[in-house]
Amino acid sequence: MPETSPHKQPAGAGPETDADVIVVGNGPVGATLGILLAQRGRRTLVLERRGRPYTLPRATSFDGETARLLAGCGTGPGLGRITEPATGYQWHSADGEVLLDIAFRAEGPYGWPDASTVHQPALEELLASRAAGLPGSTVVRGRQVVGIEEQDDRVVVTAEDEDGAARTYTARWVVGCDGANSFVRDHLEVPVTDLGFSYEWLLCDVRLHEPREFVPTNVQICDPARPTTLVGSGPGHRRWEFMRLPGERAADLNREETAWRLLAPYGVTPDTATLLRSTTYIFQSRWAERWRAGRVLLAGDAAHLMPPFAGQGMCSGIRDVVNLVWKLDLVAGGLAPESLLDTYTEERRAQVHRSILSSVQLGRVICVTDPSAAAERDSTVLAGRRGRGPALPDPASPLREGLLHRRADGSPLSPAGEVVPQGRVRGPGGTGLFDDVVGRGFVLMLAEGADAGLDAERSAFLADLGTHVVTLLPEDGTPQVMSVADVGGVYRAFLARHGADAVLIRPDYHVYGAASGLGAAAALVDDLRARLSSSAKAPTNCPT
Repeated sequence: MPETSPHKQPAGAGPETDADVIVVGNGPVGATLGILLAQRGRRTLVLERRGRPYTLPRATSFDGETARLLAGCGTGPGLGRITEPATGYQWHSADGEVLLDIAFRAEGPYGWPDASTVHQPALEELLASRAAGLPGSTVVRGRQVVGIEEQDDRVVVTAEDEDGAARTYTARWVVGCDGANSFVRDHLEVPVTDLGFSYEWLLCDVRLHEPREFVPTNVQICDPARPTTLVGSGPGHRRWEFMRLPGERAADLNREETAWRLLAPYGVTPDTATLLRSTTYIFQSRWAERWRAGRVLLAGDAAHLMPPFAGQGMCSGIRDVVNLVWKLDLVAGGLAPESLLDTYTEERRAQVHRSILSSVQLGRVICVTDPSAAAERDSTVLAGRRGRGPALPDPASPLREGLLHRRADGSPLSPAGEVVPQGRVRGPGGTGLFDDVVGRGFVLMLAEGADAGLDAERSAFLADLGTHVVTLLPEDGTPQVMSVADVGGVYRAFLARHGADAVLIRPDYHVYGAASGLGAAAALVDDLRARLSSSAKAPTNCPT
């Protein structure tokens, strides 16, 4: 069930504009933002500089949390057709010893595989099809944004077509999802922190002529003679990446004959595969310090870039827009002040900062070309994992800042900030994943027998937010309109683990807060209402 909004912009609350929100860039991040806004009834205009879809892959996978977020676009049934679950991720030494071993589950804690491989053009086609079927969603291709001017109550965007003819568009808000070389970011003159950690790699995307099984799906070969990455990239597709060595000329590496020479030891030749692309790229490690300037915001690669070793680049961009969309919707609907949007930067920049540092740390271990240093690394890592079996992926990164239920000293009250798991539940209409059965948006989850204590005023506030209020029943319970049977006990276990009778969940699946005892739910609702009315505290600087 896609997320929808029960409220629209009040009459006379805003200017007459071409759209409520203009999105610059129609990659997966911009397309997801446009879809989510349109599902909430917001008029969305996406401006894309390319005249036609980009047919070459870039991102190759996403994690289980991101799959859940993408399913919120109404694309859940289609995701299974264009992806393949990854079986695991290993690091190998030059001698083939396993330095790191992570096993991926076919159904992880968020209701989807821990990791899925994807051919990005297929994902973009799926998103485009969804966007085309939504009222209020417009995508205009072949429009390069060249100017942005913020006025009192609107933003004027100037874009040129392929012939250089200019046209202006107006919206209440603009979000730049226009990639690493973002015009929107440059226009805002946003300071960027760059960690200076970067290496050049040759990227080779292939389409295999015959099915082949790769176990595990993703492998990092930590060979000082040539660090190499092997990953799945959707049905029938695969990617190899080869690091440029010290003293090696980029021009020599970036040749088709070099690609085939490096691929040959893996049984990949012109007889067994089609080389879709071979090109060098330099990964970067940086983030924008401000993600909002007035009515203009940044998301995705326009706001941050990171090494690829944790596979979090596109995932982070999707998290950006899922965090942003419900806040934009509340502000546009007059249910929260504009200052609520400052929590977007506060929450997401801190999360991304941690992801970038983690990716850099992995890269420093992988990108070793000195044989002595590599041997010392291998010895240390192997000693540390002796006797251990495969590990499971880390849970989704929690929020620590922003709009969360807090103690008097300002620290979040556990489990505030965690991503709530997703299990299967049975409702009056049948059994399925919680998000599909109950619905997306704010959710107030109550233990069986808990007294919600919601008077008319609190109920009206929750209704304005489009909140789903649901009571959990045992697996063999009989669900009613406002209750579901917890098949497998995922949610009852979650409540028990935190000693909670009530959990209030944000539309991005992060827990706003949990409480127990008489009036627990009412207290959470009152706290959220107060914080939305005054907005959360001003954003703090992200540590460097």
